[in-house]
Amino acid sequence: MGKPTGFKEFDRKKVPWRLPVVRINDYDEIYTEHKIDHLREQGARCMDCGVPFCQSATGCPIDNLIPEWNDLVYNNRWKEAIERLHKTNNFPEFTGRTCPAPCEGSCVLGITNPPVTIKNIENAIVDRAWAEGWIVPTPPESRTGKKVAIVGSGPAGLAAADQLNQAGHEVTVFERANRIGGLLQYGIPNMKLSKEVLQRRLDKMSAEGVTFKTGVNVGKDVQSEQLQKDFDAVLLACGATQPRDLPIEGRDAKGIHFAMEFLTANTMQSVHGDSLNGSFISAEGKDVIVIGGGDTGTDCIATSIRHGCRSVVNFELLPKPPEGRADDNPWPEWPRVFRIDYGHEEATAKFGSDPRNYQLLSKEFIKDDDGKLVGIRSVQVEWTKNDDGGWKMTEVEGSEKEWPAQLILLAMGFLGPEQYLPKSLGLKTDARSNFEAVHGEYTTNIEGVFAAGDCRRGQSLVVWAINEGRGAARAIDLYLMGETALPAPGQTMGTALSAV
Repeated sequence: MGKPTGFKEFDRKKVPWRLPVVRINDYDEIYTEHKIDHLREQGARCMDCGVPFCQSATGCPIDNLIPEWNDLVYNNRWKEAIERLHKTNNFPEFTGRTCPAPCEGSCVLGITNPPVTIKNIENAIVDRAWAEGWIVPTPPESRTGKKVAIVGSGPAGLAAADQLNQAGHEVTVFERANRIGGLLQYGIPNMKLSKEVLQRRLDKMSAEGVTFKTGVNVGKDVQSEQLQKDFDAVLLACGATQPRDLPIEGRDAKGIHFAMEFLTANTMQSVHGDSLNGSFISAEGKDVIVIGGGDTGTDCIATSIRHGCRSVVNFELLPKPPEGRADDNPWPEWPRVFRIDYGHEEATAKFGSDPRNYQLLSKEFIKDDDGKLVGIRSVQVEWTKNDDGGWKMTEVEGSEKEWPAQLILLAMGFLGPEQYLPKSLGLKTDARSNFEAVHGEYTTNIEGVFAAGDCRRGQSLVVWAINEGRGAARAIDLYLMGETALPAPGQTMGTALSAV
């Protein structure tokens, strides 16, 4: 694939982000314009590696045909590249912007050299396809007469809706928020995924026949039993929206918020211009502490800087990752290494240092006499392995420290889906409170009701949500029609026919 000697001739060069000192002044996307010659050169680095681990189980969850479209880009055949990309991925503009790229972590070239810039190439293919007018509405040629309700409009629900609509079913997507998109709309800031980019895909789906209904909270505004009566099948794709809390002393202080409260309010007011009637959470002029070191924590850092915070600090409980793979983290596993994301880069440019502080355990929120947050008390911890090989955390004596803070954002992940919907349905849940349904089948204990995405598997990636949405659509089509031509992950349309 690509140029046979390309991996020896060309170094890895990512498409650069906009300069931090410039981009912190707006909510526009952080990316710069794609340069064709640069991308062709990077596509040339894709080796004819025999077994492309990038699209294997350790690489891409939706089995993108990565070597094929790398080769097509190298040979300047962009329209064919988007056709190959769309065979496995309904929304490459979402994954090309938000996915951490496990495909790059398992790239064969990555054994000895920096991997191919797969994510950049994917994003460039779909952006060019939109610009050239190659992506247009394609309504199904006929309808089956079957109706499907999808609860939740995040990436899993949207992927399922797109697939089922193309199969000819009448699809209605219910969303409790005021806009469609779920995590894509309110969980991921505009800097990483422009809401205009999201909306153009939603507009295409609407033109193809998908019905979107916002402001409808299934289980509260509409009873689940009514959906079962009105539709031939129901898919629950409502995400894992129950945030992990930090119930330490002083938790009732005014000024502590979950990350999604903060990010959602920011997108609604700063991007969409909604009036929040005083519920906007501002970091302006405040010392901000973000607890949690994942992507959401980074988004909170970047958003706080755009608000004009006085300072921002990021608490991470675990040790600082190594610069390169550790001995217990071999290829093709996801490389657990030190990375600098966009928010860290921006904080360094603004305040002169990386905001992350490692091996910190939060002990107490500090509040004043009026109950307002004024700081947090932490302690340093050490991690050691016990006799069984498990990790043990020990507090370091004398390492207590107080940090000033008027705003603390909890970005420690999610525990699972909210429980009012499964309770209203009599739906079985697993030990982690997720909706009980086997991967690949997606059937719950209730006839005609399916579950997919984070509400079934737990908090995960956008690309895994697309995997689940596509798989659930296939299972629903098979349930409704007795056979299906919808592909499972790893298949393309020409190889997908299955029957009961």
